[in-house]
Amino acid sequence: MSTPGTDDSAPAGASAPIRVLVVDDDPLVRSALGLMLGGQADLEVVGEAADGRAGTTLAASLRPDVVLMDIRMPVMDGLEATAALHARPSPPRVIVLTTFDADDYVLGALAAGADGFLLKDTPPADIVSAIRRVADGEPMLSPKVTQTLIRRVREGTDPRAAEAEARLATLTDREREVAVAVGRGLSNADIAAELYLSVPTVKAHVSRLFEKLGATNRVQIAICVHDAGLA
Repeated sequence: MSTPGTDDSAPAGASAPIRVLVVDDDPLVRSALGLMLGGQADLEVVGEAADGRAGTTLAASLRPDVVLMDIRMPVMDGLEATAALHARPSPPRVIVLTTFDADDYVLGALAAGADGFLLKDTPPADIVSAIRRVADGEPMLSPKVTQTLIRRVREGTDPRAAEAEARLATLTDREREVAVAVGRGLSNADIAAELYLSVPTVKAHVSRLFEKLGATNRVQIAICVHDAGLA
């Protein structure tokens, strides 16, 4: 994993750096990520772990903002570790970063509470951007992952489609529009511009979506929308 193409400039208005924990059993990957992220003024790698159990332990003491989580690891895999982190009060955001894009891994990671899913061949600049977006509460899925979700719905292989449609039926027309926009991966600012709303109004709608859909993050809203075949 090389570092060219990264953006060394911090976003406007940045204050304290985003604290990142890297969990991967490959020392070369951990080193490459450390070098890449270390060059960003608004990011700070606060720790590294070689398996999921060590990662969850470090997360409890270091309290990172974002965890970069591999899937296949000894002792405890990334899916189990993600679920364990997600079950804690005020959990960190988790981006699963892996070489595997199999359907079961994608759906398993998102169901476990991951806020993002990226492949390790993602360009470095996009990984950096994903960390910033996820830290700000926005989901981040690689294009291949989005295609996987859409394909699962179109093929009718996901039995959750009817359940998703029933959950979305409880929404108002405007809430449904916002949910679909979230499912497309739009930020609050993008949704506001597209639907001619203020950003605070969009945030209020998203908060109601969390409550009505029983979601705890935007990725789970997106999954519901994709399950229903609306994005």
